[in-house]
This record gives sequence, structure tokens and C-alpha cells, in this order.
Amino acid sequence: MVAFLTLLERECRRFMKVIVQTVVTPFVSSFLYLLVFGVSLGAAVELKNGVPYLSFLVPGLMMMALINNSFQNSSSSIVSSKFSGDIEDLAVVPLTDNQIIWALGLGALLRGVLVALVTLAVGEVFHDQQLGVWLPVAHPLYLLYFTLVGGLLFAFLGISVAFWSKGFEHLSAFSSFVLLPLTYLGGVFISVESLSPFWQQVSRLNPLLYLINGFRYGMLGVSDVEITQSLLVSFLGLLVFYVMARISLSRGSFQRW
Repeated sequence: MVAFLTLLERECRRFMKVIVQTVVTPFVSSFLYLLVFGVSLGAAVELKNGVPYLSFLVPGLMMMALINNSFQNSSSSIVSSKFSGDIEDLAVVPLTDNQIIWALGLGALLRGVLVALVTLAVGEVFHDQQLGVWLPVAHPLYLLYFTLVGGLLFAFLGISVAFWSKGFEHLSAFSSFVLLPLTYLGGVFISVESLSPFWQQVSRLNPLLYLINGFRYGMLGVSDVEITQSLLVSFLGLLVFYVMARISLSRGSFQRW
């Protein structure tokens, strides 16, 4: 247990050392997203469910921040260790594969939650200034569930990708060509119901759609998909990516670059 907590503490110290990157950068990004999309363009956007666009946008930005930072923290931890040679220590520490995965995953989740809270703080200021009310929390338990599952799911994905990466460019390519398109097409900025029937069906193949809408349901009580579907898809995704992380840890490379 001591070794597990030590590894978890190391992961937390990693992102706290770069507090500007962890907090200030997402603060600026959230401010710009909300200013450009939520305020400048939001007045011209009408949603079928009657929810103000700014209210619709904030949960999407929070989930985007959560999954991106969870993925980046776990993957960058392993990739940086490969570059410095510290990765070899993971192969000899008195920890099981499960303990290593959960220590890395929980550390990544904590960073994701921290950045999501920063995004929420910025969103609350904009929401109060524009609409005169604070953002509601319609279903706290659903909100907690999708926060934990979403963060851990992408933390496990980051572990899988990092162990098979042969360099920093591989990790960057995955983020740019896989993660980023899925995020933007997952319902962060637009409602799936506003798309044509064909693109609605295409969007439903995107697993992020269910995470984002489940999280939005927890805050606002509205969703483009059935909440039971979001619960099922997110849980199955968590299991799949956890198994992938286990396989990557047992078969991936522990060699220094």
C-alpha cells in the first residue's frame, strides 16, 4: 500500500510542479471558448430543448478538459519516464500491474478534475454575468459517475498509447488525429439533434458522445441520447480501456528511448 501511495503522490507532484500549465493555460482556453462561442455566437444559436447555449456549452467544455488532461497526464508520465530512463523502475517496483495502472489512473483523474473545476469556475462567472443565475446541478450522482468514469477511461487510454509509443511524435499524432476529432465531434459545441439524420447516426458511433451527454445530463438534466445508453457505453468503455492498459503494461516496452 505504501508503494502504491508513493507512486500516486509522484503523479500528483508531477502536475503540481507545472501549475501554470495545469491551471492557468486551461483558464485562458476556457475564457476564450466561452467568450467566442458562449457569448459572441451563443445569442444566435437556438437549441431544440430550450436550454440557453451558454448553459449547454459549459458542461461540454468541462468534460473536454477532464478527458484531455486525464489522457495527457498518464501518457506524458510514461513517455517522459521512457525518455529519462525512469520507466525501468516500474518494472522492478513491488507493485502489481493493477496497482501501477490505478496509481497512474487516479493521478491523471485528479489532474482532470482540477482542470474541469477551473473550467467550471470560469463558466459560472460567464453564466451569472450573462444569464443572471448560477449553473444548476440536476443529478449529482450522474455527474459524479461520468466525472470518475470519463477521467479514468481516458487515463487508461493514455497508459495504453504511451507504452506502445516509439517517440513523442507518436503521442502527439494520436492526440491530433484521433482524440481531437472525437472530442470536437462528440457534442461539445453542438447538439446532435441539430444535425441531419445521417450525421446523427454517424455521431452515435462516437463513444465520446455518450460521455459528454451523460455529464451534461448530470448538470442540466438534458441529453441528446438516453441516459441508460450513456451509462452502458461509458461503463463498457472503461472496462475495454482498462483491459487495454493491462495488456500494454504487460507487453509494452519498458526500455529507455
